Amino acid sequence: MTKSILTLATLIVMTLSLAACSSTFNGAGQDIEKAGQKIQDTF
Repeated sequence: MTKSILTLATLIVMTLSLAACSSTFNGAGQDIEKAGQKIQDTF
């Protein structure tokens, strides 16, 4: 029983961690895209 609860808690934490990483990478991608657009606009 305890092992099942521990496994479930671990899966929940891993899922939340991956969701946080996903939005961080998405935001970084948008920032890089905006920077690239500014560079293109100057040339």
